[in-house]
Amino acid sequence: MSVKIRLSRGGAKKRPYYYVVVAHGASPRDGRYIEQIGTFDPMLKKDDANRVKLKEDRVKHWLSVGAQPTDRVLRLLDGAGLAKRTPSNNPEKAKPKKKAQERAAAEAEKAAKAADVTPPADAA
Repeated sequence: MSVKIRLSRGGAKKRPYYYVVVAHGASPRDGRYIEQIGTFDPMLKKDDANRVKLKEDRVKHWLSVGAQPTDRVLRLLDGAGLAKRTPSNNPEKAKPKKKAQERAAAEAEKAAKAADVTPPADAA
């Protein structure tokens, strides 16, 4: 069973507050965990010192014994300088999907036909 470092949600409705926890991979998001190693408050400004609080020695310990951080936790650890995250690059994601490409092609074809039809010249 894999051990993960992930976020467990707390806080009120529309006021999220997350605990950074070490848990078994099969346990539920807000369920049982092995150890709490930090907190994350997304409601605070990005430059606020209290936005992310981590117990650095425990994070290093869990990473050394093979715990796998989730994508969001890896971002937090990278910001704290505890782990290195390689940014993903997917240029295909920015391209329009099939239907949008078809619509754009149809509009371009319609515009081309409108440009080909010239108004009749005055026969005066």
